[in-house]
Amino acid sequence: MRILIVDDDKLFAGILAQLVGVCQHQVVDTVSSGLEAIRSYQKHKPDVVLMDFKMEKLNGLTACRNILSNDPSGRVIFLSGTASDMDLSPSYTGAVAVLLKPIAIKQLKETLDAFAETISEKYQDVFQSESTAVPSAC
Repeated sequence: MRILIVDDDKLFAGILAQLVGVCQHQVVDTVSSGLEAIRSYQKHKPDVVLMDFKMEKLNGLTACRNILSNDPSGRVIFLSGTASDMDLSPSYTGAVAVLLKPIAIKQLKETLDAFAETISEKYQDVFQSESTAVPSAC
């Protein structure tokens, strides 16, 4: 699965990128602000965005809402060590999940694998519907 990492703590983002690789997923980009996240999302179209909720330059909530307004099927997982549960509720943010810092590799792997499975099922449904379509006459 293709992952975009967004965190203003560059050391944490680098470590997270390594953990994503250990979990057998691909990091398409690592950026440090909400504005960079929006641009990178448009360029790379990742399957999932791992995004810090609180950032100095354009916070995660604003970036998430922008991404989802342009791509309602986008999947954003918020990373947070300080935001309250109310701030991070999916009905308020649009994010599909929240991982609290520090992130355990087991928790990261389980979360990413669960989303990878839903993406795989989605593509299987598309391929099955295409293979059952009646070919048109020439």
